[in-house]
Amino acid sequence: MPDQGGSRQNVTFPSNGRTAHGYLARPPRGVGPGLVLVQEWWGLTSHVAATADRLAAEGFTVLAPDLFGGTTTHDRTEAARFKRELPVERAVEDLSGAVGFLLAQDGVVGDAVGAVGFCMGGGFALLLAAHEGDRVAAVVPFYGLPPDPDFDYRGLTAHVLGHFGELDGSLPMPVVDEAAIRIGEATDVRPEFHFYPAGHAFMNDENLIGTYDPLQARIAWRRTLTFLSGHLG
Repeated sequence: MPDQGGSRQNVTFPSNGRTAHGYLARPPRGVGPGLVLVQEWWGLTSHVAATADRLAAEGFTVLAPDLFGGTTTHDRTEAARFKRELPVERAVEDLSGAVGFLLAQDGVVGDAVGAVGFCMGGGFALLLAAHEGDRVAAVVPFYGLPPDPDFDYRGLTAHVLGHFGELDGSLPMPVVDEAAIRIGEATDVRPEFHFYPAGHAFMNDENLIGTYDPLQARIAWRRTLTFLSGHLG
């Protein structure tokens, strides 16, 4: 069913000659490293906005682009269709526009940003890092990889921290291991991938597919904050 809360947009930014929309959250002090937050296949929901707010509370300036153009859902079939119909090139353009927008903000420190993504967004976070090179210094995919298993990671220079569920049937551990090998073979990056005794989407406390695991979520969250703080700003 459609998400009655609608998309959480509060900012626009340029994207390859178009105007993109997103949700921007600033840290309490108004100054901090930039971070692109990439949505799950549900869209730019209130959960994504809440996650952006959590990251902003930790000192980051966070922009979550709306890759679905204002559409959200809580229906898995509909979400799968939204993901399938999303042009990968356009999504990367919007994410790249988000990087440029953040780096142009007075309150963003440093000359590179981080990227964090969940599920579909995890794959796009890696695509963005490979596309942007040195403009993305740290990337954190949660249970997501690029849709093309043969993706060429050669543009990636960012530090990589990945979180994956041992019980995630949609992303088996050998597939994740192969991605780590491909990253290591194509770049100088040595990804740090963690596996948790949990299923897919174990970080999503809306628990839309019944796999939220609060303990593993806390562990992954703490590791993420430590990682981002160590590599940004």
